[in-house]
Amino acid sequence: MKTAELVQIHAIGYRLQDVKVNFGFDLKIDALTVSIDAKQGEILSIPRWIADVLSSEKLVEVQDMDMVVALKQAIVKENVQGDFDLSTLESDFYIKINSFMKRLPQEDRDKIGSMLNSLIRKRQGKIIRLADSSKMTSELAKKLTIEERILFEQIYANSIEFKKQIFGDKK
Repeated sequence: MKTAELVQIHAIGYRLQDVKVNFGFDLKIDALTVSIDAKQGEILSIPRWIADVLSSEKLVEVQDMDMVVALKQAIVKENVQGDFDLSTLESDFYIKINSFMKRLPQEDRDKIGSMLNSLIRKRQGKIIRLADSSKMTSELAKKLTIEERILFEQIYANSIEFKKQIFGDKK
Protein backbone atom coordinates (compact mmCIF):
# COMPACT_ATOMS: atom_id res chain seq x y z
CA MET A 1 0.00 0.00 0.00
CA LYS A 2 1.31 3.45 -0.89
CA THR A 3 2.08 6.02 1.78
CA ALA A 4 -0.60 8.46 0.70
CA GLU A 5 -3.22 5.70 0.65
CA LEU A 6 -2.41 4.57 4.19
CA VAL A 7 -2.59 8.11 5.56
CA GLN A 8 -5.82 8.70 3.63
CA ILE A 9 -7.40 5.57 5.16
CA HIS A 10 -6.53 6.80 8.65
CA ALA A 11 -7.85 10.27 7.82
CA ILE A 12 -11.15 8.75 6.69
CA GLY A 13 -11.36 6.82 9.94
CA TYR A 14 -10.76 10.04 11.87
CA ARG A 15 -13.48 11.88 9.94
CA LEU A 16 -15.97 9.09 10.74
CA GLN A 17 -15.47 9.55 14.50
CA ASP A 18 -18.04 11.56 16.44
CA VAL A 19 -17.34 15.08 17.68
CA LYS A 20 -19.48 17.37 19.83
CA VAL A 21 -20.99 20.41 18.15
CA ASN A 22 -23.00 23.36 19.40
CA PHE A 23 -25.85 24.19 17.03
CA GLY A 24 -26.17 27.87 16.17
CA PHE A 25 -29.60 27.37 14.57
CA ASP A 26 -32.51 24.96 14.69
CA LEU A 27 -31.58 22.30 12.18
CA LYS A 28 -33.30 19.24 10.79
CA ILE A 29 -31.50 16.95 8.35
CA ASP A 30 -32.86 13.65 7.04
CA ALA A 31 -30.73 11.82 4.53
CA LEU A 32 -30.09 8.16 3.78
CA THR A 33 -27.59 7.54 6.58
CA VAL A 34 -27.90 10.77 8.55
CA SER A 35 -30.72 12.09 10.69
CA ILE A 36 -30.22 15.21 12.81
CA ASP A 37 -32.91 17.16 14.64
CA ALA A 38 -31.33 19.85 16.80
CA LYS A 39 -32.40 23.10 18.40
CA GLN A 40 -30.31 26.26 18.62
CA GLY A 41 -27.85 26.01 21.53
CA GLU A 42 -28.10 22.23 21.72
CA ILE A 43 -24.89 20.20 21.91
CA LEU A 44 -24.85 16.84 20.14
CA SER A 45 -22.25 14.33 18.98
CA ILE A 46 -22.26 13.86 15.23
CA PRO A 47 -19.76 12.38 12.75
CA ARG A 48 -16.81 14.72 12.21
CA TRP A 49 -17.30 14.87 8.43
CA ILE A 50 -20.83 16.21 8.93
CA ALA A 51 -19.60 18.63 11.60
CA ASP A 52 -16.98 19.92 9.16
CA VAL A 53 -19.62 20.60 6.50
CA LEU A 54 -22.00 22.29 8.96
CA SER A 55 -19.14 24.28 10.49
CA SER A 56 -18.01 25.55 7.10
CA GLU A 57 -21.56 26.88 6.61
CA LYS A 58 -21.45 28.51 10.10
CA LEU A 59 -24.36 26.35 11.32
CA VAL A 60 -22.47 24.70 14.19
CA GLU A 61 -19.42 25.32 16.33
CA VAL A 62 -17.21 22.26 16.71
CA GLN A 63 -16.37 21.53 20.37
CA ASP A 64 -13.05 19.87 19.62
CA MET A 65 -9.79 19.59 21.51
CA ASP A 66 -7.63 22.68 21.16
CA MET A 67 -4.84 21.40 18.93
CA VAL A 68 -2.79 24.56 19.53
CA VAL A 69 -2.36 23.47 23.15
CA ALA A 70 -1.59 19.90 22.05
CA LEU A 71 0.99 21.18 19.55
CA LYS A 72 2.70 23.41 22.12
CA GLN A 73 2.84 20.49 24.58
CA ALA A 74 4.29 18.21 21.89
CA ILE A 75 7.01 20.77 21.10
CA VAL A 76 7.96 21.15 24.77
CA LYS A 77 8.04 17.37 25.29
CA GLU A 78 10.15 16.88 22.17
CA ASN A 79 12.63 19.55 23.19
CA VAL A 80 13.35 17.89 26.55
CA GLN A 81 14.11 14.52 24.95
CA GLY A 82 17.64 13.57 23.92
CA ASP A 83 18.86 13.42 20.31
CA PHE A 84 17.94 9.72 20.00
CA ASP A 85 14.79 9.82 22.11
CA LEU A 86 11.35 10.69 20.80
CA SER A 87 8.36 11.78 22.84
CA THR A 88 5.10 9.96 22.17
CA LEU A 89 2.59 11.41 19.72
CA GLU A 90 -0.82 9.91 19.05
CA SER A 91 -0.76 7.91 15.83
CA ASP A 92 -3.21 10.36 14.23
CA PHE A 93 -1.67 13.56 15.64
CA TYR A 94 -0.88 15.11 12.24
CA ILE A 95 -4.29 14.15 10.86
CA LYS A 96 -5.95 15.89 13.81
CA ILE A 97 -3.85 19.03 13.55
CA ASN A 98 -4.42 19.31 9.80
CA SER A 99 -8.17 18.96 10.31
CA PHE A 100 -8.04 21.62 13.04
CA MET A 101 -5.98 24.00 10.90
CA LYS A 102 -8.50 23.86 8.03
CA ARG A 103 -11.06 25.58 10.27
CA LEU A 104 -8.74 28.47 11.16
CA PRO A 105 -8.32 31.84 9.44
CA GLN A 106 -5.24 32.00 7.17
CA GLU A 107 -3.21 34.14 9.60
CA ASP A 108 -3.71 31.64 12.44
CA ARG A 109 -3.05 28.75 10.05
CA ASP A 110 0.32 30.29 9.16
CA LYS A 111 1.32 30.64 12.83
CA ILE A 112 0.29 27.07 13.67
CA GLY A 113 1.99 25.84 10.49
CA SER A 114 5.24 27.43 11.59
CA MET A 115 5.04 25.77 15.01
CA LEU A 116 4.15 22.45 13.39
CA ASN A 117 7.10 22.75 11.03
CA SER A 118 9.52 23.16 13.93
CA LEU A 119 8.13 20.01 15.58
CA ILE A 120 8.38 18.08 12.32
CA ARG A 121 12.00 19.17 11.72
CA LYS A 122 13.02 18.12 15.22
CA ARG A 123 11.29 14.73 15.02
CA GLN A 124 12.41 14.10 11.44
CA GLY A 125 16.06 14.55 12.42
CA LYS A 126 15.67 12.05 15.25
CA ILE A 127 13.81 9.57 13.05
CA ILE A 128 16.55 9.75 10.41
CA ARG A 129 19.25 9.00 13.01
CA LEU A 130 17.22 6.16 14.53
CA ALA A 131 16.24 4.61 11.19
CA ASP A 132 19.84 4.68 10.02
CA SER A 133 21.04 2.76 13.05
CA SER A 134 18.40 0.12 13.82
CA LYS A 135 15.13 -1.57 12.93
CA MET A 136 11.91 -0.24 14.36
CA THR A 137 11.05 -1.68 17.76
CA SER A 138 7.52 -1.99 19.12
CA GLU A 139 8.46 0.58 21.77
CA LEU A 140 9.50 3.08 19.11
CA ALA A 141 6.45 2.36 16.93
CA LYS A 142 4.19 3.38 19.83
CA LYS A 143 5.82 6.83 19.87
CA LEU A 144 5.43 7.52 16.15
CA THR A 145 2.53 8.82 14.11
CA ILE A 146 1.33 6.91 11.06
CA GLU A 147 3.29 9.21 8.76
CA GLU A 148 6.43 8.94 10.87
CA ARG A 149 6.30 5.12 10.85
CA ILE A 150 6.20 5.20 7.06
CA LEU A 151 9.11 7.67 6.98
CA PHE A 152 11.12 5.48 9.37
CA GLU A 153 10.59 2.34 7.25
CA GLN A 154 11.51 4.18 4.04
CA ILE A 155 14.71 5.59 5.55
CA TYR A 156 15.63 2.24 7.07
CA ALA A 157 15.17 0.44 3.72
CA ASN A 158 17.11 3.12 1.82
CA SER A 159 19.91 3.04 4.39
CA ILE A 160 20.23 -0.75 4.04
CA GLU A 161 20.26 -0.44 0.25
CA PHE A 162 22.87 2.34 0.39
CA LYS A 163 25.18 0.22 2.57
CA LYS A 164 24.73 -2.75 0.21
CA GLN A 165 25.88 -0.56 -2.69
CA ILE A 166 29.05 0.29 -0.85
CA PHE A 167 29.87 -2.95 0.97
CA GLY A 168 28.00 -5.46 -1.18
CA ASP A 169 26.01 -8.07 0.73
CA LYS A 170 28.58 -8.25 3.56
CA LYS A 171 26.76 -5.74 5.78
